[in-house]
Amino acid sequence: MPPAGDAALLAEVLELRARNEQLGRALASRAVIDQARGMVMALAPCASDRAWDLLVDVSQHCNIKLRDVAEALVATTKERTLPDPIQRELCRALRRLRAADRR
Repeated sequence: MPPAGDAALLAEVLELRARNEQLGRALASRAVIDQARGMVMALAPCASDRAWDLLVDVSQHCNIKLRDVAEALVATTKERTLPDPIQRELCRALRRLRAADRR
């Protein structure tokens, strides 16, 4: 059985590895979310914060994680079809955005 200090060190290393993996996933998610935000800014057109709000709105209305909505939107650049629920809600959100801009 390893000494208590070795066990504590091992636990800390495992915790740091897990945190590192989590941060790596978050960073990758952030990149795809930023790409989707840029796509919305070009589609709408709108400012970055409004594009973020629109993506969050679509995510919440579809009950799909934001990164999954973003991944689906970015995948359309590789000739993938946007899933119907996301497509419907994105169209609705874009209409709401445009209507708000007309006021």
